[in-house]
Amino acid sequence: MVEALSTSIRVVFFDAAETLFHVNGSVGEIYLQHAVQFGFQKTPDSLPAIRQAFGRAFREAPPPVFAATDPVKIKQSERLWWFDIVHNVFYRVGMFERFDDFFDQVFQVFEEPASWKLFPETRSALSLLREQGLELGIVSNFDSRLFTVLRGLGIEQAFDTITISSLAHAAKPAPKIFLSALEKHAIDPDEALHVGDSPRDDVEGATKAGLKALLLDRRGEYRGPPVQTIRTLDEIPTLLARL
Repeated sequence: MVEALSTSIRVVFFDAAETLFHVNGSVGEIYLQHAVQFGFQKTPDSLPAIRQAFGRAFREAPPPVFAATDPVKIKQSERLWWFDIVHNVFYRVGMFERFDDFFDQVFQVFEEPASWKLFPETRSALSLLREQGLELGIVSNFDSRLFTVLRGLGIEQAFDTITISSLAHAAKPAPKIFLSALEKHAIDPDEALHVGDSPRDDVEGATKAGLKALLLDRRGEYRGPPVQTIRTLDEIPTLLARL
């Protein structure tokens, strides 16, 4: 039986991508479109091959955690991390001469707010939680481009804190990143709720750190162990208010 949410929740943390917002279009199609501009030879199998290669590259990649503390060096480390992933993908599906120029462009594309789109209920859900007197935060493995994206989407001011892996020196599902976020609010783990779309990174990670967790399962496809699930962010204020 899934444990009920606590009535003592003071802070609600959110994952970022695929929870608050999503790519405006298809990730694979965006990479393919830009690769073709720089000499990639497209075939009918290119798109599914790119999607499959990205899945494998992410599974094989180390966590986005770096020793650097200087902001400039952190951004360089983030960029190199992504370069290795994208290079891994096109090494498998077809390398091309102007890969470095392609990467420069596509890395910038995903920092542009136009490349992302808020889910329909994001603004209203955040506003309702604010009206309930809750503090809000983000806990994400997204890199420092997140700050530009949030500003561009017009929701940065909704959050009291933003905790990302490269600055926290820990990545979900490690408890350390959640504990780092908790410290900013000066609260105990059981006073926080974390909401995200990943059973491993968001639910398992937050639960191990002592937080309550909600799995955002928009398509109703989750078939794992029993966890508290929601289909949209609009359900959070109602759940908390009812309790």
